[in-house]
Amino acid sequence: MNLPNSLTLARIFFVPLVVVILLTRDIHGWASWGAGVFLAAALTDLLDGYLARRRKQVTTLGRMLDPIADKLLISSALISLVELKIAPAWMVVIIIAREFAVSGLRSIAAQEGFSIDVSTLGKGKMVVQVAAVVGLILGHEYHGWVQQTANILLWAVVFFALISMLQYFREFWSKLDSSVKNREHRRLKIIERRRQRIEERRELRRLRKMERERKSGDVSDAVPGSQSN
Repeated sequence: MNLPNSLTLARIFFVPLVVVILLTRDIHGWASWGAGVFLAAALTDLLDGYLARRRKQVTTLGRMLDPIADKLLISSALISLVELKIAPAWMVVIIIAREFAVSGLRSIAAQEGFSIDVSTLGKGKMVVQVAAVVGLILGHEYHGWVQQTANILLWAVVFFALISMLQYFREFWSKLDSSVKNREHRRLKIIERRRQRIEERRELRRLRKMERERKSGDVSDAVPGSQSN
């Protein structure tokens, strides 16, 4: 287990701690604790990717765990904020539904033999999501411009979620169409090769039959000649 993967796992283990802190509002300095722990967990997302690239420790496990950890952290924080009546439920539903939709597309793409790269909007959306969640937590206590900025950021998250989802769907259908066409092209080529082999075998059998008939004809012609001598 290398350091980048350990940080990714740490982000997953941060999830229950974030939920407990957010839903336990009796804690002194609740907003500061909630925002601080969530931000610390979110920063591991930047750190694990940076270390993995720098140390050349990019692994299959890391690629699989990283998006799962991100979705768990963001979803748990947003659901907690809905429970606290801080975030509108319909916005959170859109954001989380987008995550499930993109994960489903990636699973189908993997089964079809191709991958869907993370879009630029998708990367930017994670940063805006973290800023929005931190702003909503702090804004619930400090109000004013902090809360207003957080609400604007949440709207931005919904916008980025919808636009990036459309990008993922467009890329998915484009690659799926190419994959289906390539698979059909390979199938037709296999059928054509089989047909050619069948024709070659038929032609070979025909030539062999003609060769046998020619040889038997030569033998029959040679026998009378030898008897007349």
